Amino acid sequence: MKKLITLTIFVCAFTLVSAQPLLSTGGKRMPTEWIDSATGHRIVRLSDRERGSNLSFYFHNNPFVGERMVYYGSERIDLTGVSKQEISSGNARNRQIHLMDLKTRTSETLTRHEQPMNGEIVHAPSGRIFYQIRDTIFELDIRTRSPRKVHVFDQDYRGSVSTVNADGTMLAGTRSSDAERELFRKNPDKSSYFNVIYEAKLPRTIFTIDITTGKRTDRLTDTAWLNHLQFSPFDPDLLMFCHEGPWHKVDRIHTLKISTGQQRIVHHRSMPMEIAGHEWFSHDGKTIWFDLQQPRSVTFFVCGADVETGIERKYKLKRDEWSIHFNLSNDQRLFCGDGGDPGQVARAKDGRWIYLFHPEGDSLRSQRLVDMTHHNYRLEPNVHFSPDDRWVIFRANFEGIEQIYAVDIRKNIKR
Repeated sequence: MKKLITLTIFVCAFTLVSAQPLLSTGGKRMPTEWIDSATGHRIVRLSDRERGSNLSFYFHNNPFVGERMVYYGSERIDLTGVSKQEISSGNARNRQIHLMDLKTRTSETLTRHEQPMNGEIVHAPSGRIFYQIRDTIFELDIRTRSPRKVHVFDQDYRGSVSTVNADGTMLAGTRSSDAERELFRKNPDKSSYFNVIYEAKLPRTIFTIDITTGKRTDRLTDTAWLNHLQFSPFDPDLLMFCHEGPWHKVDRIHTLKISTGQQRIVHHRSMPMEIAGHEWFSHDGKTIWFDLQQPRSVTFFVCGADVETGIERKYKLKRDEWSIHFNLSNDQRLFCGDGGDPGQVARAKDGRWIYLFHPEGDSLRSQRLVDMTHHNYRLEPNVHFSPDDRWVIFRANFEGIEQIYAVDIRKNIKR
């Protein structure tokens, strides 16, 4: 009887897996679930909103609250008469915050604001979401669904929040000048504004906001292009930020102790044309990981710097395995990456894949999860491990519209 039960369970499990169609990914309308014919991995379309764009968070912004995921969805509207600048800035879309149950794949809409919003800020322990509409910052508790105003910027203070600290007491963001905003307006594409903003050396300020009182405090002002703020997920007093600009011209990654104002450079470049960037904290806050190229477009690593000692460890990977963004599993045993097309810095000829990486010695062994041949990389996939580390979640447009997908990191068929 025991053998019969075991055999029945095996047959049922095999039936569930084999029931998924074996298909090439993208270039056409896909079913809700399928097996990627190039990799043998099961892919699930998580977002079920067919009328508009669905976007998971930027790679270093945590979207998860337990088994639920926060994401943005926007309706497709008539763009007749709308300027290209308004479209590119998101002002032409009614973007709202949605919450998805990852077990049931059901979603609900949390906000219904008429004006565009920004901010991918989730404090997972308390279940609070923070976002900004023009000059006002809101807090939304996913249990009560009631938004609360946290802070309203002064009329002459152009501030934008981007991160919440580990204990949920403080937000941080940057203030930019009107002169900088004018440069962005005149140079809307990254290819034109990236060097312009860097060379302008305009003042930027890092500030914090007390979430309870709404008090704003300016912490650091510099003529460097301060950007990509991330609070440590462990230390509520530690903020990471970058000096933005052409990566080969900057020692990009920095940390700031809020209580003391102490600054530290995480990685010093050691050779001409070396670049380091797209940095993120490990889940325990002990390591800052980043894309390292020594020199640019030649030799590729994923590198981690110990937050306390600065000691670095590097994992080498091949050109085609380089990814725009990398991420680390919750158990810190695996990496994932979102690949890149030939127009990216690695100039990869065969790099359009979602990858899983296994550390082995001083290198990463790659495993292809999703064929991204039909994905337009102007939309960066921005990979995340699911809370149980079973799935890699990403966004893609290979069906012709922006949707959110998950790929099972376990192989579903033998190839």
